[in-house]
Amino acid sequence: MRLRARAYFRAVRAALRGIRPLPPRISPAELVEQGMRIRAKRRKGIAASDFIYGAVIVFLFMPLAVLLVYSFNSSKSGSWSGFSLQWYEKLFMGSADLWHAFENSILIALSSALMATVLGSLAAVGTSRYNFWFRPYVRSMSFIPMILPEIIVGVSLLVFFAGIGLKLGLVTVWIAHTTFNIPFVYLLVSARLEEFDPSIVEAARDLGATEAQTLWRVVLPVTMPGIASGFLTAVTLSLEDFVITFFVAGPGSTTLPLFIYSAIRFGVSPVINALSVVIVAGTVLLVYPARNFLKAYAAH
Repeated sequence: MRLRARAYFRAVRAALRGIRPLPPRISPAELVEQGMRIRAKRRKGIAASDFIYGAVIVFLFMPLAVLLVYSFNSSKSGSWSGFSLQWYEKLFMGSADLWHAFENSILIALSSALMATVLGSLAAVGTSRYNFWFRPYVRSMSFIPMILPEIIVGVSLLVFFAGIGLKLGLVTVWIAHTTFNIPFVYLLVSARLEEFDPSIVEAARDLGATEAQTLWRVVLPVTMPGIASGFLTAVTLSLEDFVITFFVAGPGSTTLPLFIYSAIRFGVSPVINALSVVIVAGTVLLVYPARNFLKAYAAH
C-alpha cells in the first residue's frame, strides 16, 4: 500500500513538473503511467533550459574556481608553479593594512545596514498601513537611489558633504551607505507586507491592542523574513560598493574595495586571491544557515 501511495505522489509531481494539466477523474494507474511517460521523454535528451542553466552556472563559477586554484600557486605568475600556502600565511600574518580596511568595511556594512533596516522597515510599514497625501511621493522618491547611476549618487553626496562642511571619513561613508541601502530594504519589506493579511491587525485592535503593541507583536513578527532579507542585502551591497565609497571616503576610511583597487593597480597579488577565497567561504557558511532559518521561520 505504501509503495502504491509513493508511486501515486511521484506521478503527481512528475505530471506537475511537466506543466501538463491533470485530466479530471483520472485513475491512479493512468496517473502512474502518465508520469512514467513524462520521465521517459525527459531521459531521451537534455532540455534547452537545462543546458542554458548549466552554461550560466559554469560561466558564473569558473572565475571563482580559477581564483581558488591560483590562491595556492607558489608564484605570482599566471602559470602554475606548484602548490603552496604562502599567500594564506602572508594574508593572516603580514597584511595589517588589508585587515584594517576589512575592519572598516565590516564596521560600515553592519552599522549602515542596521540603520537602513530600521528606517526602511519603518517607512515600508508606514506607507502600507497609513494613508497620507504625500505617500505616493514617498514611494516614488524611495526608489531614486536605486535608479540613478552610482557615480551620480557619489558626486551628489560629495557635493552635499562639502556644502555642509562635513569632513570626509568613516562618518560620510556610513551616511552614504545608509542612504543607498534604504530603498533595497524598503522594497523587500514592502513586498512582504503586500502578502500580509490586514484582518490580523483588525483582530488585534478588536482585542484592545494599541498601535505600538500591534506593531511589535503582530506586524514586525510577520515581516521579519523581509526585514532579515533586507538587512543581509544591505550588508552585501555595503561590502562590495566601490564607486560611491570612492567619492565620500577620506583619510583613514579606506574600505576593502578601495584597498583592493589600490593594490591591483600594481598587479593582481595572490594575497587578494587568498582573501577572496576566505570571503567566499565565509559567505557560504553564513548564508546557508541564514537561508534555512528564514525558510523555517516563514513556514512557521
